[in-house]
Amino acid sequence: EYTGTKYEEKFYSCGEAPDYDRSCWFNEKDKLGLDFPNLPYLVDGDTKVVQSNAIMRYIARKNNLCGETEEEQLRVDILENQAMDFRNGFVRLCYGDFDENKSCYNENLPETLKQFSDFLGDRKWFAGDKITFVDFIMYELLDQHRMYEPACLDDCRNLRCFLEHFENLEKIAEYMKSSKFMKTPVNSKMA
Repeated sequence: EYTGTKYEEKFYSCGEAPDYDRSCWFNEKDKLGLDFPNLPYLVDGDTKVVQSNAIMRYIARKNNLCGETEEEQLRVDILENQAMDFRNGFVRLCYGDFDENKSCYNENLPETLKQFSDFLGDRKWFAGDKITFVDFIMYELLDQHRMYEPACLDDCRNLRCFLEHFENLEKIAEYMKSSKFMKTPVNSKMA
């Protein structure tokens, strides 16, 4: 939406518990010509891309959202990977034994958020003065954590300002008001 890239979304709906029938995806995935059949995937003409970060980076390169200077590009690279670690931890919490893992996750969350807050510092965006694709990734992760634990950002004023600034971007604000925007679900039914 932000870049104006035209797209068509396709949703695959799992069945209900306890089996979570996934045949709608499994019956189709090997027919799509993807090197590593996985969700999400992007088909752009003859180009086929899988993996969330690869898709984000592909779109970002086409729209100059990977940073301009060496320092900005390095900050993007670092944050892309740090954000993946953050996401993976949250995924393990949501798909694992939630009740058993929640207290440990919550104990470590303030320090994790402080590290992101320190990395952002007083910058407008995580890489510098211009938005990059990692800002989209971080918005999603911080927003999910805000839903998970509403007070988690209370001590991170700059992260709260970052979220507000992101939400106030004209194209983002329009998208969030549109019928295309889905705030939830954050995970699949199996979480």
